[in-house]
Amino acid sequence: QVQLVESGGGLVQTGGSLRLSCTASGRTYSIYAMGWFRQAPGKEREFVAAIARGVGSTYYADSVKGRFTISRDNAKNTVYLQMNSLKPEDTAVYYCAADRDYSGSNYHQYDYWGQGTQVTVSS
Repeated sequence: QVQLVESGGGLVQTGGSLRLSCTASGRTYSIYAMGWFRQAPGKEREFVAAIARGVGSTYYADSVKGRFTISRDNAKNTVYLQMNSLKPEDTAVYYCAADRDYSGSNYHQYDYWGQGTQVTVSS
């Protein structure tokens, strides 16, 4: 099993920045990819970004390209999501996810999930 713990959420004004962290524990050697998803009230969970093992290929939703950056520190088993130029529509609970062999945008495919961290962007 793999456990994921997110941190770094909070309240920020439009145009501000936040950095989310997700630390994995347990059978971390089995993880192929880690990603971030978000869910706003009344909306379906949506893909934000993902990063794969190996060369570290990254993937982003169109809505965050150029503003968000996903990165990882393998030694710390931690993935980061740097969020810049935040907008009110980025307000959501952000979830970290991990999978053993998938790095795409379909949240149904991910095996492991964190508890989520709230990000609120005020206008």
